[in-house]
Amino acid sequence: MAPIRVLIVDDHAVVRRGLRAFLDLQPDIEVVGEATDGASAEELTARLGPDVVLMDLVMPGTDGIATIRRLRNAVASAAVLVLTSYLDDVHVFAALEAGAAGYLLKDVQPDELVRAIRQTHQGESALHPKVAARLVQHTAQPASFADFTPRERDVLRLLAEGFPNKEIARRLALSEKTVKTHVSNILQKLGVSDRTQAALLAVRRGLVG
Repeated sequence: MAPIRVLIVDDHAVVRRGLRAFLDLQPDIEVVGEATDGASAEELTARLGPDVVLMDLVMPGTDGIATIRRLRNAVASAAVLVLTSYLDDVHVFAALEAGAAGYLLKDVQPDELVRAIRQTHQGESALHPKVAARLVQHTAQPASFADFTPRERDVLRLLAEGFPNKEIARRLALSEKTVKTHVSNILQKLGVSDRTQAALLAVRRGLVG
């Protein structure tokens, strides 16, 4: 199986080198490049075609949020996984709305970072527990559950808490295939293209929390 191709985007050389040194030890991950700002991230993503872009949010020139939006428009196949020190609502919601597939804080454990890279490559969301808690606790306008079946509501709640399909299946005593079907139906009913946007929209509409 081909390794997961990762592009590291961070303006601090020490951070980039530390991440590369660790990720290069993973048998299923290949670091294909490093970028120091938004402009170089766009250029390298277009040229190297990484599977996952591991990105800081605060950089010189074009900031991370704008870069995420441009990358998602230009290279939709590349999943963007945010790795930052910022936990405030402004950065969290802006990054997810721009199209980030995941949001991690720099205090994340190394094995959790690797797991998140694998999850986003597989099309799942990866949220730091503190970020997932913010999504669930975020005040939203009340909305009706009328469009969802009882089981879809259960899946949506767990999805919004950042759980992958395998864990949702375990908690609800379902097969992963069944969970995938429920997630697909949820995305269609919410009118979004991925589970991270579904979680964000569900919280904003008051469907979970």
